[in-house]
Amino acid sequence: MPVSRPRITLSRARWSQASSRAQLAAALVAMLALPGATAAAPVSPASSPLSAEASDPKRLGWMQGAPPPEDKRIRYTDDDYFSFPKLRWTACHFRQLMPTVGVSRGPGAARALPRRLDDAIDALPFTPTGSNTRMTWAQSLAANYTDGIVVLHDGVVVYERYSGCLDELGQHGAMSVTKSITGLLSEMLVAEGAIDETQRVGAIIPELKDSAFGDATVKQVLEMTTALRYSEDYADPNAEVWAYAAAGSTLPPPAGYTGPRSYYEYLQTVQKQGRHGEAFGYKTINTDALGWIIARRTGQSLAQLLQSRIWQRIGAEQDAYYTVDSTGTPFAGGGFNAGLRDLARVGQLLLDEGKVDGQTVVPAAAIDRIRAGGNTQAFAKAGYPQLSGWSYRGMWWISHNDHGAYMARGVHGQALYIDPTARVVIARFGSHPVAANSANDPTTLPAFDAVARYLMERDRGQ
Repeated sequence: MPVSRPRITLSRARWSQASSRAQLAAALVAMLALPGATAAAPVSPASSPLSAEASDPKRLGWMQGAPPPEDKRIRYTDDDYFSFPKLRWTACHFRQLMPTVGVSRGPGAARALPRRLDDAIDALPFTPTGSNTRMTWAQSLAANYTDGIVVLHDGVVVYERYSGCLDELGQHGAMSVTKSITGLLSEMLVAEGAIDETQRVGAIIPELKDSAFGDATVKQVLEMTTALRYSEDYADPNAEVWAYAAAGSTLPPPAGYTGPRSYYEYLQTVQKQGRHGEAFGYKTINTDALGWIIARRTGQSLAQLLQSRIWQRIGAEQDAYYTVDSTGTPFAGGGFNAGLRDLARVGQLLLDEGKVDGQTVVPAAAIDRIRAGGNTQAFAKAGYPQLSGWSYRGMWWISHNDHGAYMARGVHGQALYIDPTARVVIARFGSHPVAANSANDPTTLPAFDAVARYLMERDRGQ
């Protein structure tokens, strides 16, 4: 059943009581749909969510018809437009709901992805974390509300499936996979000397000099070891994330609102709590600060830089896009939307040491830095029991397993998984009813590892 978000009072941003509940909710929910969160989206404790099959947006009739029936319409101003099961349609249609900026693939032909599909993958068994019951790869797709998944092995498509709101022509919200795209661009600029990771943020962006970011280094922002008074606990009505969401809204503010009206304005209000560099803390605003650093150092927006440096050079088959705030700033922390195979092409780019057809697109040094990972002790302080031994570097999640696998992760099941040893890339878009990755990790992580090892062993046996 659809679950509405609670009414929120934003004391920190000095929101007054809004005359329109829908307008207030949209201003908040618009952004909270996207940042990578440790908290779950609202789920009714009284009932289990519909299954993947039962919640299929086509089966439920969301936004079908000309016009759709009133009870099947989804609007940006609806307070539940990104609550389950509506999110299973919304995840593929952000550009129909809010302002965006494009990332063009350019006029050239798409770079072909060879195909040799392996039907045996569907029956591949694995054991979910914390369970004694085996599951197949095919069963995991429904369990994780998979909208689309593609597996590349040595650059060849060996598996591809679509469901829910997505098909091979569609685009899907990448959620916090966006952070890793931002991190990749940043690591490129560090490797090229355009950004000095030891420099204080306040020296690059004077507007942030008096904020919590002012005395943090770029490296600390990249690794999210900044000490910020900022909570992304969506269950807390006074958490700073709500004020941040209000600042990023593109809707007119309620009467009496005097808070920030853009990402950049909000970042200037963030206060320090603790000492930088001591512990990992997953906070979306780090990525938006990084996006500002990129724009200030390059003179290009995040969308422009991604377009020229990567998207037009990997042979993408579709344009991509970012959601933006009221000033047109791309949402660096969660606003990226793309086609599934193009996301896989990004993974293949990293797997191929940053080269496309022999031409360097990403400096190998940038990829080496990401793969090396960050401080595992600092990461452990954040308390991710399912990611024991992992670390965070360049806004990528590093497993440190025997294959050196690393990944980009986003709420509701978005993933880009790279296994350098098995030469495997897995790109997945999903619309899981629970936002937190902890809801799908017990199934996702062993499934991805199992298919990578299967493909490596399969080739050894041929």
